[in-house]
Amino acid sequence: MKLTIYGSGYVGLVTGACFAQVGNSVVCVDIDQNKVDRLNKGDIPIFEPELSNLIKKNLTDKRIEFTTDAAYGVRHSDIHFIAVGTPQDENGSADLQHVLDVAATIAKHMTKELLIINKSTVPVGTADKVKSVVQSILDANKKSIKFDVASNPEFLKEGNAIADFSKPDRIIIGAETNSTIETLTALYAPFNRNRDRVIFMSVRSAELTKYAANSLLATKISFMNELANIAERLGADIDEVRNGIGSDPRIGYHFIYPGCGYGGSCFPKDLKALRATAIENDYQARLIETVIEVNERQKQVLFNKMNRFYENDLAGKRIAIWGLSFKPNTDDLREASSIELINALTSAGANVNVYDPVAIENAKLLFKDNSQISFKESAISTCENADALVIVTEWSEFRNPDFEQISKLLKSKVIFDGRNIYSPSDMAKLGYRYFAIGRGETLY
Repeated sequence: MKLTIYGSGYVGLVTGACFAQVGNSVVCVDIDQNKVDRLNKGDIPIFEPELSNLIKKNLTDKRIEFTTDAAYGVRHSDIHFIAVGTPQDENGSADLQHVLDVAATIAKHMTKELLIINKSTVPVGTADKVKSVVQSILDANKKSIKFDVASNPEFLKEGNAIADFSKPDRIIIGAETNSTIETLTALYAPFNRNRDRVIFMSVRSAELTKYAANSLLATKISFMNELANIAERLGADIDEVRNGIGSDPRIGYHFIYPGCGYGGSCFPKDLKALRATAIENDYQARLIETVIEVNERQKQVLFNKMNRFYENDLAGKRIAIWGLSFKPNTDDLREASSIELINALTSAGANVNVYDPVAIENAKLLFKDNSQISFKESAISTCENADALVIVTEWSEFRNPDFEQISKLLKSKVIFDGRNIYSPSDMAKLGYRYFAIGRGETLY
């Protein structure tokens, strides 16, 4: 099949690469000429395991290409995916300007029947808006061309996106016509061989399903963070509690790991967009509001623990920070807990040494004007002359470090663990003061 994907960001690149890999002819359209030039040379602007290799292979095999020529993209294909960003407005709602601009561009250049699919995360009712934009431009140009608009939200986890797309748990498709259902069934057939993963539903239900999924996962995280804060005050170990409740199949172990708050491009933005949608429809989504509030508070927990430990005098202290990205296996710093922590520490007069396996360059750009930050090339070098070590992102290389070597570099054997990756008893045996989330020594 011939596909055009508008937007060469995270979703667009993964979608394009995976569809090309199974034999489709894919054109990716983007307005950024520099990005397009880089992509056509196989230079991938984001970090995602296996994505670079996949795009380079399909560039060589001529199954994928990148262009700024939208008219060519429209001519090329019968199936058009909108995968542009939907940034957050001031009130938390999703800004649809880029989505509707793409719809207008498609309408301007279309000369044949085609299918438009929203891959971007968009509020309920967006497909109707896309349809209205396209139809109004066709009417203005006195064109009578059939088209349909469907919803096919992505469920990609950063750090595991290629596997998520290639071996999906489910493929959600909102479609209203038999022809669209048949087309998308055929398109997704290579990813749907072992069992039927495609779930068809109404367009509006598909649009809501994306928000519902992310909101529920975020709710589980915030609930566990609340429970961890309670456990710490009661002298309980939240990790033991997690094992106890996770063994219940109705609950399960996924997304019940407490920490220093969730981040990324999806959860924070999607929950605020769903809250805004509820308000627009005269409903106060109290649970969603609370999940957002709990997460914002949780991002302050590490700093608050450190501030209490140092008796409100962090000025002149040097703190080592391991992990900057919002989760492992990505270089994405959007809404990362590390950002709030670093800003709080430096505002309090502390200096920080920071290290991340892949997000360090993005961090240098983000904090380029902050002279209190030293960017290090390794986890061990981050500890030199530091008063304490803080774990913010649970990268695998942090899980079993050389604590003897670390103790020789740190001024004091103090660890603040925002992801609970170490055992409090093991840390005590090694002589470390160990403060985690809902376990270890208490500081509240």
